[in-house]
Amino acid sequence: MRKTFQLQVEGKHPDRLVEAIKHEIRKYIKRERGHALPEGADFWDFDCRFGTDEASAGTVHLSDITGRIDGVVQEGGKQFYVEILAKPAKRQPRAAADPAGPAQDGA
Repeated sequence: MRKTFQLQVEGKHPDRLVEAIKHEIRKYIKRERGHALPEGADFWDFDCRFGTDEASAGTVHLSDITGRIDGVVQEGGKQFYVEILAKPAKRQPRAAADPAGPAQDGA
């Protein structure tokens, strides 16, 4: 998904428009996660960019997008650009914990 969303559309309430945009983004992510994974992949990861326009868009984490949208709305912005691209990924194993366990105070 590469799209510039307008926040001021004639005949639509701004709050309802923002909720519709967030719904569209969530629906896209859910649809992408539903696709079959290629061999060797564990989950769908997303490369995301966000900005006022395509030229100024910077890399953000997927979970930060709704907060960024709210920020643009509070600042009174007229539009924003979102780019969300799905890619297959493999989970990395967690680092092994300390075998001695957590340090305890002798009380």
